[in-house]
Amino acid sequence: MNFYTTSGTPEFMEKIKEKHSGENMVLLHGAGNSILLHETEGKTVFQTPKRYEVIGSSGPLAKHGYYVVNNIPVTDEGRPIFEHRFQNRANMVDGQPGFLTFRLLRPIKDDTYRVLTAWESKDHYELWKGSQSFKSAHDRKEQTPPAEKVQHIFSAASYITEYETEKPEDETI
Repeated sequence: MNFYTTSGTPEFMEKIKEKHSGENMVLLHGAGNSILLHETEGKTVFQTPKRYEVIGSSGPLAKHGYYVVNNIPVTDEGRPIFEHRFQNRANMVDGQPGFLTFRLLRPIKDDTYRVLTAWESKDHYELWKGSQSFKSAHDRKEQTPPAEKVQHIFSAASYITEYETEKPEDETI
């Protein structure tokens, strides 16, 4: 499965979405920007997309909700290790209250993997973050070898971006 993103003003992203209403797209609004997600077996309609391969998924792409994207830069040498780690904790988020969507996205032309989850609300996401399942999914003690054997697989610090499917009422452009 292919996954594409593009960004721009909320109005322009909405026009693209409306023009291609038959495609599996979701418009997300964040702090200062909007992004359009496109999941398809084929090619995208975006002019200048960021391209990914879906290598892990759960649930359909949620049309409404609260999206959290963990952006994780990984070295070329670290890709197999990173993907293996995620395969070992796949589906730990399934069944959590308010959980809607999970996608593990392998970048095609850059080094940043995206771990995308969608929730019914921000409150549901916060409950997950405080859960034992979250702690288990992110506990590295069992899987981390001694320091002298650690291969540094990350090319930069990871960061989180958060989005809503509804544009905030007080948003000014």
